[in-house]
Amino acid sequence: MLTCIKGGRIVDPANKRDEVGDLWIRDDRIVAPPQADVRPDAIVDAEGLIVMAGGIDIHSHIAGGNVNTARLLLPEQHRAHARRPAATPLSNAGWSTFETGCLYAEMGFTTVVEPAVSPHHALHAHLELADIPIIDKAILAILGNDDYVLGLMRAGEGARAIQDHVAWTLETTRALGIKVINAGGVAAFKENMRKFSFDDVVPSYGVSSRGIVKALQQAVHELGVPHPLHVHCNNLGMPGNFKTALETIGAAEDLPLHLAHLQFYGYGSEGKQGISSGAPQLAEAINAAKNVTIDVGQAMFGQTVTISSDVLRQFSARGFAHPKKYVIFDGDSNGGGIVPFEYKAGSFFNAVQFAVGLELFLLIDDPSRVFFTTDHPNGAPFTVYPELFALLMDKGLRAQWLARVPAEAAAMTTLPSLTREYTVYEIATMTRAAPAKLLGLSDRGHLGAGGRADVALYRPGKDRAAMFRSAARVYKDGDLVVRDGAVTHYRFGRAINVSPSVDAAMRKRMEGYYDARYGLPSDFMAVPEGAIPRPEPFETIACSS
Repeated sequence: MLTCIKGGRIVDPANKRDEVGDLWIRDDRIVAPPQADVRPDAIVDAEGLIVMAGGIDIHSHIAGGNVNTARLLLPEQHRAHARRPAATPLSNAGWSTFETGCLYAEMGFTTVVEPAVSPHHALHAHLELADIPIIDKAILAILGNDDYVLGLMRAGEGARAIQDHVAWTLETTRALGIKVINAGGVAAFKENMRKFSFDDVVPSYGVSSRGIVKALQQAVHELGVPHPLHVHCNNLGMPGNFKTALETIGAAEDLPLHLAHLQFYGYGSEGKQGISSGAPQLAEAINAAKNVTIDVGQAMFGQTVTISSDVLRQFSARGFAHPKKYVIFDGDSNGGGIVPFEYKAGSFFNAVQFAVGLELFLLIDDPSRVFFTTDHPNGAPFTVYPELFALLMDKGLRAQWLARVPAEAAAMTTLPSLTREYTVYEIATMTRAAPAKLLGLSDRGHLGAGGRADVALYRPGKDRAAMFRSAARVYKDGDLVVRDGAVTHYRFGRAINVSPSVDAAMRKRMEGYYDARYGLPSDFMAVPEGAIPRPEPFETIACSS
């Protein structure tokens, strides 16, 4: 099947292209324009439309135990009360899982990463992700509070042993990368520590958060995993915590590092309310540290639910629950905390949070190193992305939103003075070209020949939110799945993973460890090829070493 998307504005930063032209698709791939005498099987009139690659979200909590616990805790916030379609067997809290893929596709997104899965729960997470239609998915496996990694460090076994264990974890869980959440802090919480900073030491193990982050960062880099270590820092949500983020950036030295939802670490402690913006200092550091990338985790006003494996922080935040219910549970490694929360425009603290996220977007110079997230659902549901795009592209709209917040809170930030407006090209960089490069997805995020035919078409207009909320057309692997903002065709994507070389001695060690500690075989958490009853359920990308 040869399709020509004709006469659209091609916005393709990966190939430095922003011009009116044609895009050719043969089956599931983008191809070079054929010879003049070749006729396409279908012509799509794209005159007046913007044509981009499918969007890529690098950090969105869409599967796993924390997500499902939140659904069960807050049935009133989703469609759990409705009759569940029989076609979604693992969507056991209604059809929220199935609907996730539809909502992303309607906005033009075609690939989403679930960034926090305990290795012991990887199989279930993959089964649940398989129920999400249309989009491709991936997981990041969590390490850094587990007994095995901390035990290796306590025993002084060295970098190679940690590297071998990371490789084993990636292969066993079919993950795309490694995440560390409040490194050591969750383990310390179990020994009654209620605060844990970057140079604090985990009782019983004698290792610091700094040491854990640097060890895992080095291991991921040496294995050649495309995505750098994905770090959830210490002291999330605490006034003055921008200094913790600065310490973490400094510790990265010259190795690649990705900092997650940096808005939640962007707070100073100035002013009568004890909360201010630290975004300018963070942006300055990130602009200078070319090895560091970040995603923002923008907070938007409205009801949401915070979910995190940072049990220490969620336990501390339980008093702010709205409505007044929460779940905190322990686990072999990180456990989880689910705390409902409402961000209010009239709240001084929430107003500063809102401003800090936008400041980071606007003060970090290079859109290829700042990534578009709300840390769904922690800062806001991913369904608010269109409104956030509009805020980044329109300083007048930002001024309208700022008029809703306490003037004293806005004054504790630089947001009122920022006039930068993102262009469509910069939005495409931040949501297409850059995340594909960060994740090592060479056939996504661009519209060049050989690329996967994940393509989104938008109708431009003054209402940017409306433009991005309802894509005119979306193709997944060359298959038309959305027309005029509505899903027209269901299909199922793949789970993307890396598979580094695993040392045979580490396999043997893990067999002994799981037998002695749990009485289980080490492959009890493995994700076999046949676990997902769909054609080609997995896609493996290469490591560089």
